[in-house]
Amino acid sequence: MNILVCQLQQNSLKGFPDDTEAFGPTVISTETIAQAASWFPGVSVSEMRSRLRANLEIEGVPAFWEDRLFASDSNASIWFKIGDVSIEGVNPCQRCVVPTRNSMTGEAYPDFQKIFAAKRKETLPGWVAASRFNHFYRLSVNTRIPASSAGKILQVGDEVQILEGN
Repeated sequence: MNILVCQLQQNSLKGFPDDTEAFGPTVISTETIAQAASWFPGVSVSEMRSRLRANLEIEGVPAFWEDRLFASDSNASIWFKIGDVSIEGVNPCQRCVVPTRNSMTGEAYPDFQKIFAAKRKETLPGWVAASRFNHFYRLSVNTRIPASSAGKILQVGDEVQILEGN
């Protein structure tokens, strides 16, 4: 008889982020999710949203708008605000294996990563620095929340403002 042991862990300071340098919420636009879903017959917008698992979704902007939230220089960042919360946009989010699989069944979509990377490269806005992509299996933006915004509350409908001079 096999005995499986399950252990729950908590890191109240940083959690367990994919990006240990930019462990704030990930940001994506509703239209980006729709665009990515269109690359995969049979994958709905709702299903793509579940696969990508972004923390903050911005409505009313075009697909790939969130690519404005990271700088062309990897040593720089873009500051923006949502409501009263300041957020530092750091880099395009490298995706893991999760988006390749159906969120309910776990079934893998054939060639998902290959299709995704080719379409992402093809649809990369001209104003985005391609140098920030060592590969094109990246979508959404990784962020950091400064201590000055810790504990502040975001609300649905809060205005998004890219701060000038960054």
